[in-house]
Amino acid sequence: MLEPLEQDCTVDENQQLVVLKHEIARHLADNNQIRRLFHGRGGCFSGLKDIVIDLYPPVVIIYLYAQRSDCWIESVVKLLLQLSDTIAGIVVQRRDSVNVSNQVIWGTVPDCHEAEEGGLSYQLRFDRSQNIGFFPDMAIGRQLVRQRSYGKRVLNLFAYTCSFSVAALAGGAQHVVNLDMNRGALAIGKHNHQINQLDLRSTSFLAMECFKSQSKLRKLGPYDLVICDPPANQGKSFNAQQHWPKLLKRVVEVVKPQGELLLCMNGPVRPAESLDALIEEHLPNAEFVTKFSPNDHHNNFPDGDCFGETAIRLIQL
Repeated sequence: MLEPLEQDCTVDENQQLVVLKHEIARHLADNNQIRRLFHGRGGCFSGLKDIVIDLYPPVVIIYLYAQRSDCWIESVVKLLLQLSDTIAGIVVQRRDSVNVSNQVIWGTVPDCHEAEEGGLSYQLRFDRSQNIGFFPDMAIGRQLVRQRSYGKRVLNLFAYTCSFSVAALAGGAQHVVNLDMNRGALAIGKHNHQINQLDLRSTSFLAMECFKSQSKLRKLGPYDLVICDPPANQGKSFNAQQHWPKLLKRVVEVVKPQGELLLCMNGPVRPAESLDALIEEHLPNAEFVTKFSPNDHHNNFPDGDCFGETAIRLIQL
């Protein structure tokens, strides 16, 4: 058992630091890659459900979903620096209030940065209020798309910064259509293709709302693989609780017979149960190819209660 690290911390805080040290050390082995160092949101670590720590070499982001004392945060910074000598900057992102804020608390952090996952590079924006342009918990989804895209026409809905598209083209996809209502995110997505030397003639970028694009998508389709990774809430355009049935209906209209759907659902509901129920109700003839949750990926995202998680389902129609 590792010893407590800080005399100034309470007994509970010291125990939490011991757990953090063990988990972070375990995940730092591959520290030249984007990687989640600690995932408390799955509820597997007592007192740490409010903490997520991600590594975007050489920058670390600590996500706080509840208030933490400055002293405790300083102890985490000290712990990170003890475990790795390659960290150049540490950011705290506070999500315990309506107004999300980022604060550089150690070192130097560039506004714009590129980091690598699986040999592919992605542009990150640390000056953004909440989403930096990449989601580490979807690593296994990108890996799956890369493995199954060879020679296929792919539709990437809610594309954001197009990491799925980069993975698909790296895996030999014939063409990828990226759709997202956020033009700025798609511009970063285009850049992600360029920094990976991917042929832009093999991809399209459509700045449109999902439910207002059906005629355009039909014209560019049909597709062998459709990726649906919507946010839990996108204002009036998409709400997970309300719009998933409509989304499945629209997707079926543009996918080829025996084509595949990669469906991803994240919290705040129990995503695995909810997504499986939606598939059973609205796509009763679909066959499951594989099921994943982020905790299946080298035990990188341990999950005890399924809240705050992401369910991944690959199905064939």
